[in-house]
Amino acid sequence: MISHPAFNAILNGLSAVLLAGGYAAIRAGKRDVHKRFMISAFSVSTVFLASYVIYHIRIGHVVLFQGQGWIRPVYFALLTSHTILAIVIVPLILITLRRAWTEKFDKHRLIARWTLPLWFYVCVTGVIVYLMVYQIYAVKGG
Repeated sequence: MISHPAFNAILNGLSAVLLAGGYAAIRAGKRDVHKRFMISAFSVSTVFLASYVIYHIRIGHVVLFQGQGWIRPVYFALLTSHTILAIVIVPLILITLRRAWTEKFDKHRLIARWTLPLWFYVCVTGVIVYLMVYQIYAVKGG
């Protein structure tokens, strides 16, 4: 059986794949394919966010990073940038999607140039944080 944190990491990874597909589709001029990828990425990210909040409410504590030495500042720098951008990205995603939905594509493109790479970064670093906390530096036998 898959753990809840692993499920969340899979959702984050899937969101990143969908975002990459959406980017490739729009670069190839396939607007309808791009739209499907981006709506899918938004849907998966929404499920991730709900699942993440439910998990942390359910466990009632923060899972601490166990790595020692040089990796600690690397981890905390990654976690800090991930957390700040995860907060910033939510309104950016909503604004970007609204502009596409209302067919204001000139304004959509302007903000999407920022939204896409930041959203992708948040998804990928979410998977890296999971791997560092729950796999690579996990408490052994715990």
